[in-house]
Amino acid sequence: MQLVRAGTKERRSWTTDSRRWAYYKPRTDDIVIATAPKCGTTWMQQIVSLLIFQSPEARDIQNESPWIDMRVRPVEEVTERLEAQTHRRFLKTHLEFDAVPIYESVRYIHVARDGRDAFMSWYNHSRHYSQLSIGLQSAAGLADETIGKPLPLPGDSIHDFFQVWMADGPEARLANDFPAQRYFEIERSYWAERKRQNLSMVHYNDLLADLDGEMRRIAQFLDIQIPEEQWRPLVNAASFHFMREHGATLMPRAAQGWDKGAERFLNAGTNGRWRGVLTAGDIALYEARVRRELSPGLARWLETGSRATGDPRTLQD
Repeated sequence: MQLVRAGTKERRSWTTDSRRWAYYKPRTDDIVIATAPKCGTTWMQQIVSLLIFQSPEARDIQNESPWIDMRVRPVEEVTERLEAQTHRRFLKTHLEFDAVPIYESVRYIHVARDGRDAFMSWYNHSRHYSQLSIGLQSAAGLADETIGKPLPLPGDSIHDFFQVWMADGPEARLANDFPAQRYFEIERSYWAERKRQNLSMVHYNDLLADLDGEMRRIAQFLDIQIPEEQWRPLVNAASFHFMREHGATLMPRAAQGWDKGAERFLNAGTNGRWRGVLTAGDIALYEARVRRELSPGLARWLETGSRATGDPRTLQD
């Protein structure tokens, strides 16, 4: 298999380690779902699972779609499970595009979301870790010489946590496992490669507005043919209602990671909650950071999605 480009950036945090991708042995029809945290990763895993297996039955996507760069599980265990799979494989990553290898025949799907929506979900996500999860992530951070500290956790004030999340400069990566700095880096990295034929850019807003249409577009990108009579059951099984109802099956390990398991992880599935929470000062701070970090084209797309701006491949920077 032709390697187009090896990962050029090393990324290590309490949860991720890009060096683990050295263990990856690609197959020609592999699919990599690549997102910043809390931007629709699990949703896309469910969609791809439904397209591959062509059945609305709830499946264990947490184990069927391995997360190679998640460092709290032994990489040998993850890759052994991956190598044993006989179905079309679909993997997950929370790394920048320049931190993972790009292969010519592997399909990459990037899902994006407005950073303020990602922040709201991240606050809920990281505030309710179980003690087991906190211990594993803290141990990973303490053992890593580039981190050397336990996992930082948000407090009761979402406004205080927003200031932490917005930290800038070289120390931002040590302030939080997923600071805004990483969000912007991840989004810039996929935007820069958006014209690659084996990369599909998907937006959370578009999934909310037209799940059927977006699933059809993704199926076409993956060269998957679905009989028309099967579409409605598959789209229904990709709904947030279905995923919450079957959360324990879709994410059996979530019970170990969060205080309410999959119910906590699959929290709201909506956008715009920040409007009633973030202050005018918070929003102004974020908007100023967007102007500094992102090109106008990328900023517009992240805020609105393709239905409002058009195909990212045709948009100017």
